[in-house]
Amino acid sequence: MKCPGCGHTESKVVDSRSTDEGHSIRRRRECLACQRRFTTYEFIETVPLVVIKKNDSREPFNRTKVLNGIMRACQKRPVSIEQMEKIVSDIENELQNSLKNEIHVSTIGSMVMDRLKEIDAVSYVRFASVYREFKDVETFMREIEDILRKNNK
Repeated sequence: MKCPGCGHTESKVVDSRSTDEGHSIRRRRECLACQRRFTTYEFIETVPLVVIKKNDSREPFNRTKVLNGIMRACQKRPVSIEQMEKIVSDIENELQNSLKNEIHVSTIGSMVMDRLKEIDAVSYVRFASVYREFKDVETFMREIEDILRKNNK
């Protein structure tokens, strides 16, 4: 790490603290040449995620868009914002850990549906109706019947 004062490349760490809920480390350093103190931050480098949309266009992964879709599905339902945030964080972490740079939008939609199904059936059906583009009432009813069958087992 280069000293911002004299440019010397060697320093010692005086203090380290976890910041941002453990996602980064703040380090106070002291230059071994001029004794100037400065702060550095260390964090895990993440792979940029690119989403392949239905029309084969590509755009950067946007956790806000995923959260907004979940919030619309959970509107007026007993699902807390913390639960919704956790779904998005879990999905983002899983995608980062997959080591794939490009993810198809259908993969993300399926991941959201799997998690919503465990939390709230109504929110799941709402999300699925938009995500799967239900064309008629019969398709909608089949999905609800599947949920009822699984809940009665």
